[in-house]
Amino acid sequence: MRHSLKVRLEDSEIKEIEEIARRVGMTVDEWARWVLLEARRLHPDPAVDAKLQAVRKAAQHEFPTGDIDQMLREIKQGYRFDPPA
Repeated sequence: MRHSLKVRLEDSEIKEIEEIARRVGMTVDEWARWVLLEARRLHPDPAVDAKLQAVRKAAQHEFPTGDIDQMLREIKQGYRFDPPA
């Protein structure tokens, strides 16, 4: 679904925006959409940003690990383990 956005601007503001859009080879609509999408990228959802920061921080560490096939086998074995009652 597409939506439209109405923005009220002064004559001088729209003339400046039209000139910028012309210089970069876009229509005002194209330029405004690009600017809004860029602003969204520069101001991400704080929850998403926090998750990305956590992943980046974790990726800086180097911990010993085992062979992936062996670890997967051990995980599967753990699923089948019945502890004593």
